[in-house]
Amino acid sequence: MRITLAYITVVLLWATTPLAIKWSGEGPGFLFAVTSRMAIGAICLWLTLLVLRKSVLWHRKAKLTYLAVAVQIYGSMIIVYWAAQFIPSGWISVIFGLTPLMTAVLGGLLLKTKEQHLSFSKLFAYGLGIGGLYVMFGSALQLSENALFGIAGILFAALLQSVGAVCIKRIDAGLPALSQVSGGLFFALPLYLLTLICVDNRWPEHLSTINILAIAYLGMIATTIGFFLYYYLLTHLSATRVALINLITPVMALMLGHLVNQEPLTEQILTGTCLILAALVIH
Repeated sequence: MRITLAYITVVLLWATTPLAIKWSGEGPGFLFAVTSRMAIGAICLWLTLLVLRKSVLWHRKAKLTYLAVAVQIYGSMIIVYWAAQFIPSGWISVIFGLTPLMTAVLGGLLLKTKEQHLSFSKLFAYGLGIGGLYVMFGSALQLSENALFGIAGILFAALLQSVGAVCIKRIDAGLPALSQVSGGLFFALPLYLLTLICVDNRWPEHLSTINILAIAYLGMIATTIGFFLYYYLLTHLSATRVALINLITPVMALMLGHLVNQEPLTEQILTGTCLILAALVIH
């Protein structure tokens, strides 16, 4: 029951996160938005550790796990925030829908799972996924040339997310979810702060109410609760099953972006989305 509730909560959080990412960076800039989110999340998580009287473990496997988590929290997320400047928020969730396919392939290579044996149905699923991505690239050309960079960025971020998930499973440190995300932020937050100082060392001239609310939501809810539940699920379920969350969230994120943020929802976008989702169903 706990796993089911955690799964549903992560689905809802991941469906709303892309739009919040879009809103948080419009004005103050993506680096300030993502760094603020992670700083708030880190404070909330470390206060939680203090209240619960829990400690972060620092043995060898734990450190390797935190580095793998940092690949996701820093490497993947900073690219997502950068790419969100160029594409509608719902596209983030659609392209991230390819992570189960990436995770399955990487799992076969690194974890020696059954995914290393490619059947016709799996190859067909991968082909559909690539076809859906191709249609999304074509749709991006109708928006702007920069939208292509946005799609490429989200695709690379999804790959890093998959790499991190598979590495965590391979290390198999058996760490509590709270320890995983707290330790990962311990490595990731200094990198965010260093990046902000070196690349965009200024305080935003104006922060709107939407900016503040979006950053607060992402920091206190999406990071603190969302990351905790994600690594909780990753501890108890296979990396591929956790990645299947991306089967549910794209349609919800697309509709939310269309209804709330007036983002385009053309026939081409829907076709690309359906191809990617069909690939996941077949897989």
